[in-house]
Amino acid sequence: MYHNPVLLYESIDALNIRCDGTYIDATFGGGGHSRKILEKLTDGRLFAFDQDPDAQSNHPGNPNFTLIQQNFRYMINYLRFYNAIPVDGILADLGISSHQIDVPERGFSTRFEAPLDMRMDRQHPHTAADLLNHETPENLAHIFKTYGEIKNGYALAKRIVSARTTGSITTTRQLNEIAAPLAASKNSNKYLAQVYQALRIIVNDELGALEDLLYQSTLILKSGGKLVIISYHSLEDRLVKNFFKSGNTQGKLEKDFYGNLITPFTTPKKQPLMPTEEEQHNNPRSRSARLRIGTKI
Repeated sequence: MYHNPVLLYESIDALNIRCDGTYIDATFGGGGHSRKILEKLTDGRLFAFDQDPDAQSNHPGNPNFTLIQQNFRYMINYLRFYNAIPVDGILADLGISSHQIDVPERGFSTRFEAPLDMRMDRQHPHTAADLLNHETPENLAHIFKTYGEIKNGYALAKRIVSARTTGSITTTRQLNEIAAPLAASKNSNKYLAQVYQALRIIVNDELGALEDLLYQSTLILKSGGKLVIISYHSLEDRLVKNFFKSGNTQGKLEKDFYGNLITPFTTPKKQPLMPTEEEQHNNPRSRSARLRIGTKI
């Protein structure tokens, strides 16, 4: 089951939708954002991307809608094919969907006994289990520290390398048993979530795909077009914040001859937007969500 999309009304409002415009839903998932966009279109077009084949079952059957089964990092190629550039707005609701978490065999959840898969695109050859069983302790430590923000990442890497000497690590239960003892007291759920986040980001190259999306947006959006991004952890949010501020994901400020900051976007003064207390209560997944809005100059 797909759950309610996060920051639905705020993100749709941020797109400032024209009834005859062209829009992109970069992360189709359950289709909640797409359906709201389609309600506002008459002869406009909506192109949606999702690399997960499960998303196909949520196709709204609207003639103004095109669903492309690909990672959004290939967006510009497909939009050129459909002669759809420039567009009026791009919306991306990043991270993992509730559906992917709730399907045990996908291996995204700490709650279920399942294979350590974590691939959003199941045609991709490498799984989380491949990482755990073949990476060096140094690389594993780097993954956990950088992408899971785990302070004792090297200790975890050593436990994983030790455990795999007696047999491959292939299930979520095995990983949980290895990692949980390193968590601070009464914080094992949060710790395991950080471990899974780190693996998922690497398996799916999530940050690399986000960078591709951000840079492509400057080529795809028309002047005045909107880029609306919902992120769920500081690594994603930092890239988006830097890009809106400086036009690059490193946050390196560049100025023109007259000392004016060079950036392709303007942003509202109050950033980011966060879910209301009511939404956080009704949808716990929304608690870490941050919405940032950029307008193409």
